[in-house]
Amino acid sequence: MPKTAIVVFSDPKAGEEALGRVFNAMFITQELKDKDREVALIFQGAGTRWPTELAKPDHPGNALYNAVRDKVAGVCGGCADVFGASEGLRGSDLALVRDKAIPGTSGVLDLSRYLEEGYRLVTL
Repeated sequence: MPKTAIVVFSDPKAGEEALGRVFNAMFITQELKDKDREVALIFQGAGTRWPTELAKPDHPGNALYNAVRDKVAGVCGGCADVFGASEGLRGSDLALVRDKAIPGTSGVLDLSRYLEEGYRLVTL
């Protein structure tokens, strides 16, 4: 079975559609996890704001987030800096990944690595 990397780009500030996207990302992650498939949940771009929101106990996605948190492969470090999410992620156990140098950033999570490792990408 193929490996799957699910990448959340949606911005929690964008309303219900963004909430639907992150829920779908977590649903797919849970479904693949339940089937013992290799799955990586990644937060990239404005999506780096989601982990702080989802970690709030009163957030409607909190229970599902906690159920798939072990599948979070990382948060794009440079993106978190650009979108103001780094501070909210301090103290969390999530890795801020900066494995690719991109001008004007502190380094970003390299999605091409997943493609090279045989993952299919699902973006939401």
